[in-house]
Amino acid sequence: MKSEVSLVSFIRVDRKEDFKESLQDALELIQYKLPTNIKSIVVKPNMCYYWDYSTGQTTDPRFVAALIDLLRERISSDVNISIVESDASAMKCKYAFKMLGYEKLSKEYDVRLVNLSEEENSIREVTAGTQKFSIAIPRIIEEADLKINIPKIKYALQGIKITCALKNIFGCNPYPKKFIYHSKLGEAIVALNKAMKFDLCVIDGNIVSGVQPQRLGLVMASEDPVAIDAAAARIAGVNPTTMKYLKLAAQEGLGNTDFVERGTPLNYFKARYPKKDIQNKVMEKAYGMVVKMKLGKRLGLP
Repeated sequence: MKSEVSLVSFIRVDRKEDFKESLQDALELIQYKLPTNIKSIVVKPNMCYYWDYSTGQTTDPRFVAALIDLLRERISSDVNISIVESDASAMKCKYAFKMLGYEKLSKEYDVRLVNLSEEENSIREVTAGTQKFSIAIPRIIEEADLKINIPKIKYALQGIKITCALKNIFGCNPYPKKFIYHSKLGEAIVALNKAMKFDLCVIDGNIVSGVQPQRLGLVMASEDPVAIDAAAARIAGVNPTTMKYLKLAAQEGLGNTDFVERGTPLNYFKARYPKKDIQNKVMEKAYGMVVKMKLGKRLGLP
């Protein structure tokens, strides 16, 4: 049962990197109880490209493994768990699953790896702001009893500023040529989250990418994707009120930008997050020009 306020938990991971214990603590702090008597679970990590988790760009498969252990312990050893991702302009699931350690995870933990671009889907018309989208919803997501989002906190190379929980659902769009959405990316992110609402967000913030990869030792959890993104933005030194797509998500009823902290103070992690430097800011402006000039397809950008 959801709280009347948006709770976001912040847990410090010790050097032993006991992700299972950290996940348990994070869920307890937001008063979240895993549902029982369910048959299917979808888990969406961040596999945006072929970068290893040590870069801070993708979800650590060890973190996902710890979550799987917790799910089977709390729900059932027989629950059906699927790890999902979709092809993108410059990333193919069949390579990402292998290169990022998820094929090994699948065999060791008996979970299914699903390329959403190859799954059956249904089309739904969704409006976000002034934009209308035809969203393809993979059946496996539509029919799952529990949907868990495991994003990373990352700076974005254009106007959305920070990518985290809401942006990770962009990867549930089965259409591979995702660059076609870049001119209206904020609205597309909101539309996809309206079409495919996930039940729980847990952030793998153990290693993060900023100026350079760095161990932050953070696990976050919330039922509210807007609140957890607002918290992630503050950790990365970005004012969430300046993020247009986050404000739109709140307006469209996806969550609240205000939240109540639980656990280690947010400012502890904010002080340690590797902030952007001038080079990152120049790259962001350059990427914005590429999008504006519609060169993404030619350059093979995701």
